Amino acid sequence: MAHATYTADEIAQYLRVHPYTVKRLARAGKIPGFKIGDQWRFDVQEIEDWKKTQGTEDKSTTIARKGRKK
Repeated sequence: MAHATYTADEIAQYLRVHPYTVKRLARAGKIPGFKIGDQWRFDVQEIEDWKKTQGTEDKSTTIARKGRKK
């Protein structure tokens, strides 16, 4: 069964960010999406899966690096 696909504007509204941010992240490969012609499209299930993985990285190394003086 195919999942619903949405435009960058619709995903931006869903994620509560600017549409340009969605397109920039898609171009950089940081958010799952694909192009049809010159328009970005996003699979809703892939976006849901992506959202679940955000913020799960180990923060201890980031905090340790911030406190270190160079």
